[in-house]
Amino acid sequence: MLAVRRAVSQTVSGLPQEFWWLWTSTLTNRIGGFVVPFLALYLTVDRGFSAAYAGLVAALYGLGGIVGALLGGVLSDRIGRRKTMLVTQAGAATATATLGFVTAPVPISALVCVVGVTTNAARPVVQAMMADLVPAEDQGRAFSLNYWATNFGMSVSTALAGLMATHGYLALFLTNALMTLLCGMVVFIKIPETRPSMPDGDAAVTPAEAIVLSRVLRDGRFMALVGSTFLIATLVQQSSNTLAVSMGNSGLTASQYGLVAGLNGLLIVLLQIPITRLTRSCDRAWLLLVSSLLVGGGFGLTIFAESAWSYAVTVTVWTLGEVVMLPASVALVADFSPTHARGRYQGMYALAWSAASFVGPLAGGVALDRWGNGMWPFCAVIGAVAGAGYWALLRTRSTGLSAKQVDTAHLQRHSSGDVTARTTPKE
Repeated sequence: MLAVRRAVSQTVSGLPQEFWWLWTSTLTNRIGGFVVPFLALYLTVDRGFSAAYAGLVAALYGLGGIVGALLGGVLSDRIGRRKTMLVTQAGAATATATLGFVTAPVPISALVCVVGVTTNAARPVVQAMMADLVPAEDQGRAFSLNYWATNFGMSVSTALAGLMATHGYLALFLTNALMTLLCGMVVFIKIPETRPSMPDGDAAVTPAEAIVLSRVLRDGRFMALVGSTFLIATLVQQSSNTLAVSMGNSGLTASQYGLVAGLNGLLIVLLQIPITRLTRSCDRAWLLLVSSLLVGGGFGLTIFAESAWSYAVTVTVWTLGEVVMLPASVALVADFSPTHARGRYQGMYALAWSAASFVGPLAGGVALDRWGNGMWPFCAVIGAVAGAGYWALLRTRSTGLSAKQVDTAHLQRHSSGDVTARTTPKE
């Protein structure tokens, strides 16, 4: 027991108080995130729409998430983290509450898209604030704790939503809206603005560069990181649709699928913090390579799964990869990001996940229809390709300057009067 207390103390100690307010806002937001997981059930059972319409609405939410990820990153660099957080969360709360009252298909579709934009716009803001607040050596631990809060909150949310839905879905929409607004208020009231101030007269960061994504898109190494992350995120998306169809084809029931799928969240809650402690001194190139192989290999093993137990084994394997990869990759984004572009870099990283939530279910469904269980070994290949991309990226990067080092070098040149060199990070 003493060893456990010591481990917990070492995991949570030393982080700024403002981080814990951010962590609390994440937990609050996820616990109150009732609507999206139950949206398809609400549309088909309560409103009587077709499964095809429910699928279209889910796609619109994902499309909104793509826009929101970029918008949140740009706005957080342009107008500040606190303002962006308050505006996006207030917008999400308003759209969610309104969604509970509308009944026509077109307004529902439009509002769900707005919810996708505003909800996903807040995510790069939170990650940018953590990068602003937490020292570089503690960022992996901080992102791991935030990821734990996300998954714990989602687990509690699913259980609570199931109970609340028995009394009517309107309560889900209104409570979700209230919790979302509370999340934005906590950040706005308790955390000062963290956006780094831009040096006056900085010729290398023009007003246009301060609000557009050109600087991020020109960063080839970072975009390679985004590409590898997109591949892994596309694999993870198979857990929410293709895996369910595959288990159904194996003759398993919906309750068995629920238990197997729930194993993912349970393992993350139980293992996220201990595994982060064990791997905190490991080389990130190895971590991302191994985690990618675990994610791809776990889904690849699905070709051999027939019983609930065998499916549970595959879920355990790819969940271990997810547990290792997520905190390491988010911390790596913070390390890549120039100081004045953290929001946009985090937004582009969030875009990889949002785009995967749009592309992944569609690609998985087509692959399962065309190849059947033969699609699963292809997942292992995708995981290996992503892992090789991470490995090559980090091994070549070790010979060059990091984004932060480039920023420092630029500021030194500017302060000495040399403003002719317009350095873009890692080009």
